[in-house]
Amino acid sequence: MPHHKSAAKRVITNEKRRQSNVAARSRLRTALRAVRSATRRADAAEAYRNATSILDRTAAKGVIKKETASRHKARLALFVNRLPV
Repeated sequence: MPHHKSAAKRVITNEKRRQSNVAARSRLRTALRAVRSATRRADAAEAYRNATSILDRTAAKGVIKKETASRHKARLALFVNRLPV
């Protein structure tokens, strides 16, 4: 248990931030799965645009690192471009 008022406030804010990060990661994983599950390039390209946006937002918020977002985007782009038209 926290002994100071500021420490008690930090407990509350840390929990709020943790919940936000969990939600952001879940949203991100769902977007990545949507790209991987597409069978046609047109569908995958649309899902890729959505996933790229989500990757950039989660990296900007500090949930994931910028380099991690970049790596995911590069690998997804390769996947999309290899799909049949």
